[in-house]
Amino acid sequence: MSVKLRLNTATVTNVVLAKVGNPQREEPLQTSREVFKVAEEDQENLTALFIKPFKACIAHRFTHHASLAQHEVNNCVKAIFADEDKLLAKGVEIAQRLYAKSNHPNIKAGDLCIAMLKEVHIEGELVSGLCILKSDSVVPFLTITPRNGDLQLSTEHGINPDKIDKGCLILNFWAEKGYYVLTFDRSGGDTRFWVREFLGVEAVPDAAFLTNAYTKMAVSFLEEQAPADDDTPPWETANAAKDALDYFEDREKFELQEFEQEVLKSPETIAQFQEHRARIEEEQGQPLETSFEISKKDLGKAKKRIAAVLKLDTGVEIHIKPAAGEADPQLERGYDDKKGMKFVKVYYNKDLSASAPKS
Repeated sequence: MSVKLRLNTATVTNVVLAKVGNPQREEPLQTSREVFKVAEEDQENLTALFIKPFKACIAHRFTHHASLAQHEVNNCVKAIFADEDKLLAKGVEIAQRLYAKSNHPNIKAGDLCIAMLKEVHIEGELVSGLCILKSDSVVPFLTITPRNGDLQLSTEHGINPDKIDKGCLILNFWAEKGYYVLTFDRSGGDTRFWVREFLGVEAVPDAAFLTNAYTKMAVSFLEEQAPADDDTPPWETANAAKDALDYFEDREKFELQEFEQEVLKSPETIAQFQEHRARIEEEQGQPLETSFEISKKDLGKAKKRIAAVLKLDTGVEIHIKPAAGEADPQLERGYDDKKGMKFVKVYYNKDLSASAPKS
């Protein structure tokens, strides 16, 4: 179910804006009275900022327990794609839905942009799209401007494009399946608010999603199983995770039963992994397929995430890549009787940071 998508052909044209508070704190909702039309000279820069967060997102689609005809956001998007003149009215409805769902005390007030895009390239077609971005914080910007023959420094507050907290990009594709939706949430909190309660989407179970899901699951499971004693170095867990990912590396297709038998091996560990998988499925709100084609591109991303971290009570952290600890020749652990403290000795040939270019 892999889809070929190119975002570099897209252009942002019109935007509906809103300030979304938290109703539980009696913060208001303020929405646009008119559609903001993006000037032609600003379209290129604004488009680049809007689509940047979606270049590495997992595909989702709208879902409803009864029928898509009862899905509020899906219906708003459908109306906009059918008639762009409805962007303001339906954009306000989307903002109102977000406001109604923002009643948890941990949800922050923020700025909302609902933008119309044209000419997004997907599966050989040029389609329209709707981009929804929410920023929960503003940052100060310094501006130097000429005034009366001199220069003055002033401070303004605004949205940092690299710090946008939540977003989704809905494309006019797969309309009958719930549209093709890319989404992200960088807030670090409970993503169910954005993904499930507001948007009402589920991940498309394609090779990329399933490869990501199972590699993350395997790594997190092995981390949970690691002994919580000081004598077990963290790079042993990292190497165990690397060994698990080697299973994906050596095959074109994933089979859950084979993975359990060849990687986890013991019946006790397999049973614990099955419980772990059941928890993940419950959190995601959908079951995971047990057989799928492996996405090698996404496997590479998973390997880059593996790193062992040795956190010491002196405030020092040592980060070890899995390969560094395979034979464990560069690290020596011991106990200093005079100081009455444990130590880690690191051996190396060259300080790579010393030769790194300075910015």
